[in-house]
Amino acid sequence: MVALSTVRTSNTSLSTHPPPVAIFVGGTSGIGLYTARELARNTTSPHIYLIGRSQTSATSVIAELKAINPSSQVSFIQKDISLLRNVDDACAEIKRNEKSVNLLFMTCGYFVFTGRSETPEGLDKKFSLHYYARMRFVDQLQPLLTAASTQNQLSRVVAVLDPNQGLRFVPNFADLSLKTTFSLRNCATHASAMTNLTFARLASENKGTAYVHAFPSFVETGAGRDAWGGLAVLGKPIAWAISKIMEVKPQESGERHLYAATSAAFGAQDGEGEKVLGSDGVVGSGSYLVNWNGDILADTARAKAMREEGKGDLVREHTEDVFRRICEEGGKY
Repeated sequence: MVALSTVRTSNTSLSTHPPPVAIFVGGTSGIGLYTARELARNTTSPHIYLIGRSQTSATSVIAELKAINPSSQVSFIQKDISLLRNVDDACAEIKRNEKSVNLLFMTCGYFVFTGRSETPEGLDKKFSLHYYARMRFVDQLQPLLTAASTQNQLSRVVAVLDPNQGLRFVPNFADLSLKTTFSLRNCATHASAMTNLTFARLASENKGTAYVHAFPSFVETGAGRDAWGGLAVLGKPIAWAISKIMEVKPQESGERHLYAATSAAFGAQDGEGEKVLGSDGVVGSGSYLVNWNGDILADTARAKAMREEGKGDLVREHTEDVFRRICEEGGKY
């Protein structure tokens, strides 16, 4: 475990860095909000973008962040980013206003215990939020992240989900979009493993940007507010009690996620400073699988085999095909 004192020392040092441009996808509640608070608290004149659905929530969060740091500039982009074409609209707005981006922090998603729910674009909504929308943000904003790295500034992508599932289980590579084999477990496995594989590839291609897939542990986020409909009545209080025992408090969660998002320990290949073990077993590879407490998650034989067998190329081809059909051709997958 990385000591909380180490986390706080690192975060406090951000006040000496240039004003960051940080994008929080899902930043009006939960871990995105907790981390945005700590960014505002520890940096000078940040420009924070919040992307979400609720203008009411955003108005409250903007006031809160401005109260924490009056020098903050906070912008809200109202979009339902379960639709990839809306992701493109949000990114277009950012690209009109910014020449570089230092941090892309993504927590968008929700937890339900129901089956496949297809969007008008032909993707499952949960899977789209947990994988496709996130990767589309990276795809569209990578030039701005690269621009930050060429100025020797922070350039980092953080996806908060669960790297563990993709370390333990193997996706169905014959049905990557889960059109015919959807289940909640399969969705979790695919989103996790496909993120792990994509981040490893991106780090090898963009040596100035670091990619962190972070496991949050139990944190009160509100993401499960629609989840309980599929559970037995007695299941909810039992699960709630267990989660409360193991829960990471909001402020600590925000502090630790800001550390993962900014510390040199999780830096890009070309970045300075002493780095930790990357997702491919190489120190400082630029792609990191991080536990809630800052520890690196150990590689597994299954994950190593997927990389060695070129499964990352299959994921890339599939993802680009989805983007082409929906975003470039305006169709449905």
